[in-house]
Amino acid sequence: MRDRIGATRNPVTSVDPEFSLPTADDPISLAGPPPIRVMIVNYNGGTDLARCVEALLAQTMPDFEAVIVDNGSIDGSLDGLPADPRVTVLRMGKNLGFAAGNNQAAAGAATPWLVMLNPDAFPAPDWLELLLDEAALHGDCVAFGSTQVMSADPGKADGLGDCFSPYGFAWRGGCRKPLPVPVPAGESFAACAAAMMIRRDWFEKLGGFDERFFCYGEDVDLCFRLRLAGGRIWQSNRARVAHVGSATSGGAHSSFSLYHGYRNQIWVIAKNMPGPILPVTIFTYLPLLLLRCLLLKRPGMIWVVLKATFDGLTGLAPFWADRAELQKTRVGAFRIARVLSWSPMALIKRRAKLV
Repeated sequence: MRDRIGATRNPVTSVDPEFSLPTADDPISLAGPPPIRVMIVNYNGGTDLARCVEALLAQTMPDFEAVIVDNGSIDGSLDGLPADPRVTVLRMGKNLGFAAGNNQAAAGAATPWLVMLNPDAFPAPDWLELLLDEAALHGDCVAFGSTQVMSADPGKADGLGDCFSPYGFAWRGGCRKPLPVPVPAGESFAACAAAMMIRRDWFEKLGGFDERFFCYGEDVDLCFRLRLAGGRIWQSNRARVAHVGSATSGGAHSSFSLYHGYRNQIWVIAKNMPGPILPVTIFTYLPLLLLRCLLLKRPGMIWVVLKATFDGLTGLAPFWADRAELQKTRVGAFRIARVLSWSPMALIKRRAKLV
């Protein structure tokens, strides 16, 4: 159901195998539609959603359109949202998940850029303006991450670029650590989809988010596929958002978050990790997983992680099947290896890595 426009859009479909990926050098025309479509996927976002939309409407770069996909919220979070002709609300009637919700929001877009924004993320007034400025400065990059600070404690980072280790674990760089001065900028492995900008043509040709993930890890998977196809990602130290984090899923350490995070990272590895690096992952992942289980503060969560691991492994077959096509056309393994976080201490300390 659409609040402002007629028919419901179809989701992003899979990649046409005969359609080659665009290159970073392909020109983008800014004539016609606005440069940006902002996509917000809401599920019982409470008052955070209204705060998010208010911050969006206060942007110094007003030339954008926004699509809010509501995944069957029952908390009244859509009530009383600021009225604005740039904003369309799509009511799905059920919880499609973050991945499918964003694909619905992206479908039919004509804007050169797509921007994901979580309903619990509150952008600074110049956020969109600075993201576009980063795109102009770093034309060889096709996706951009934002500096995320903790909403409850802006002196601490919520994420300074998503990291991935050859040992199979992903994390938001610098999460919950004091915000460094100056905040670093550079090329990151991945951009966190809580506040991420990507070229629409790349998003579409990559097939959008993998909806089998439902939520958690789908942004790492998308960025991994982007890198396998030769794309680069820039982490901005200027475009900023304040982020609550996992506000609609019970918190970062809820059983829901842990389950989907640990299950999905197995699927990310199976699909994407280049063959020359994969043996390192295979021989280190399970020992490190067991170690992380022992360090969990709530013993009951160990069973959640073990269940997630079991389901990830037993559900591996279709992702392994996808691997053949991805690896057949990927860039050299060294280009992936250079942006992975090889230091075990980086994994333990959740350090950011920018190159």
